[in-house]
Amino acid sequence: MSGRVLVIDGDRAHDVFGVLGIADGVARVRSPLLFEIGEELSVRIEQDGNVTEMTARVRGHLGPADARVTELELLDDAVKK
Repeated sequence: MSGRVLVIDGDRAHDVFGVLGIADGVARVRSPLLFEIGEELSVRIEQDGNVTEMTARVRGHLGPADARVTELELLDDAVKK
Protein backbone atom coordinates (compact mmCIF):
# COMPACT_ATOMS: atom_id res chain seq x y z
CA MET A 1 0.00 0.00 0.00
CA SER A 2 1.55 3.32 -1.01
CA GLY A 3 0.75 6.97 -0.47
CA ARG A 4 2.58 10.23 0.13
CA VAL A 5 4.77 11.15 3.08
CA LEU A 6 5.42 14.89 3.43
CA VAL A 7 7.82 16.46 5.93
CA ILE A 8 6.12 19.24 7.92
CA ASP A 9 8.19 22.32 8.76
CA GLY A 10 6.01 24.90 10.52
CA ASP A 11 3.17 25.65 8.10
CA ARG A 12 4.97 24.21 5.06
CA ALA A 13 4.95 20.66 3.71
CA HIS A 14 7.95 19.33 1.76
CA ASP A 15 7.58 16.43 -0.66
CA VAL A 16 11.05 14.87 -0.28
CA PHE A 17 10.16 11.17 -0.22
CA GLY A 18 9.35 8.68 -2.93
CA VAL A 19 7.15 6.16 -1.11
CA LEU A 20 7.80 2.49 -1.81
CA GLY A 21 5.26 1.27 0.72
CA ILE A 22 3.59 1.83 4.07
CA ALA A 23 2.75 -1.19 6.21
CA ASP A 24 2.78 -2.29 9.83
CA GLY A 25 3.72 1.16 11.13
CA VAL A 26 6.74 1.55 8.84
CA ALA A 27 7.10 3.67 5.72
CA ARG A 28 9.80 2.57 3.26
CA VAL A 29 10.89 5.63 1.27
CA ARG A 30 13.60 7.00 -0.99
CA SER A 31 14.92 10.53 -0.68
CA PRO A 32 17.77 12.64 -2.04
CA LEU A 33 18.26 13.69 1.61
CA LEU A 34 19.87 11.34 4.11
CA PHE A 35 18.32 11.81 7.54
CA GLU A 36 20.12 10.72 10.72
CA ILE A 37 19.17 7.38 12.26
CA GLY A 38 17.02 8.18 15.29
CA GLU A 39 16.02 11.60 13.92
CA GLU A 40 12.34 12.42 14.42
CA LEU A 41 10.39 14.21 11.73
CA SER A 42 6.91 15.71 11.74
CA VAL A 43 5.16 14.16 8.75
CA ARG A 44 1.83 14.18 6.96
CA ILE A 45 0.73 10.82 5.55
CA GLU A 46 -1.71 10.96 2.62
CA GLN A 47 -3.05 7.49 1.91
CA ASP A 48 -6.32 6.11 0.55
CA GLY A 49 -8.02 9.51 0.81
CA ASN A 50 -7.00 9.96 4.47
CA VAL A 51 -4.58 12.59 5.79
CA THR A 52 -2.82 11.97 9.10
CA GLU A 53 -0.12 14.01 10.81
CA MET A 54 2.32 12.22 13.10
CA THR A 55 5.94 11.85 14.10
CA ALA A 56 8.21 9.50 12.19
CA ARG A 57 11.55 8.24 13.52
CA VAL A 58 14.29 7.26 11.07
CA ARG A 59 14.84 3.58 11.84
CA GLY A 60 17.58 2.84 9.32
CA HIS A 61 18.88 2.92 5.77
CA LEU A 62 19.07 -0.18 3.59
CA GLY A 63 20.68 -0.99 0.27
CA PRO A 64 23.51 0.48 -1.77
CA ALA A 65 24.24 4.23 -1.77
CA ASP A 66 22.74 4.74 -5.23
CA ALA A 67 19.46 3.02 -4.29
CA ARG A 68 19.20 3.74 -0.54
CA VAL A 69 15.87 2.93 1.12
CA THR A 70 15.04 4.69 4.38
CA GLU A 71 12.71 3.07 6.91
CA LEU A 72 10.57 5.49 8.91
CA GLU A 73 8.90 4.17 12.06
CA LEU A 74 5.50 5.86 12.32
CA LEU A 75 4.92 6.77 15.96
CA ASP A 76 1.50 6.58 17.57
CA ASP A 77 0.77 10.30 18.05
CA ALA A 78 -1.39 10.56 14.94
CA VAL A 79 -3.86 13.38 14.37
CA LYS A 80 -6.33 12.75 11.54
CA LYS A 81 -7.29 15.69 9.35
